[in-house]
Amino acid sequence: MKKIKFIEEFKEFISRGNVIDMAIGVVVGGAFKGIVDSLVKDIIMPFVGMLTGGIDFSNLAITLAEAVTDETGAVVKEAVTVNYGTFINTIISFIIIAFCLFVIVKIVNKLRRKKEEPAPAPAPAPEPEPSAEEKLLSEIRDLLKENANVK
Repeated sequence: MKKIKFIEEFKEFISRGNVIDMAIGVVVGGAFKGIVDSLVKDIIMPFVGMLTGGIDFSNLAITLAEAVTDETGAVVKEAVTVNYGTFINTIISFIIIAFCLFVIVKIVNKLRRKKEEPAPAPAPAPEPEPSAEEKLLSEIRDLLKENANVK
């Protein structure tokens, strides 16, 4: 019985819109990361390398322990390295992704603000003309005020 309830709860959880939206966001984010990685590696880094005198950041590393090879030249033990060039590429990639997301959020917020701005209030309707009765009563009132002031 508990197993069936668990499965039902899981189905309900999965079928919610938020979970599906999040899953789509993760997939699109992964694809976006691939695009940005290619942008950094294939387009931006060659220019950065050229500006820095031809340095290829992806190959920059500090060797902590040299590779061990046998007499035939086959690697017995890989070298231990700190690949700080790859880290630099990752930081540049992160900055580009963060900037792209910032621009997207800024555009979306701008569109939302435009959408949420209330329409200008219509001009107030002109007051209707007083009826003939009201005009007559106003004249009588004004005459009574004049007579009260004369005495």
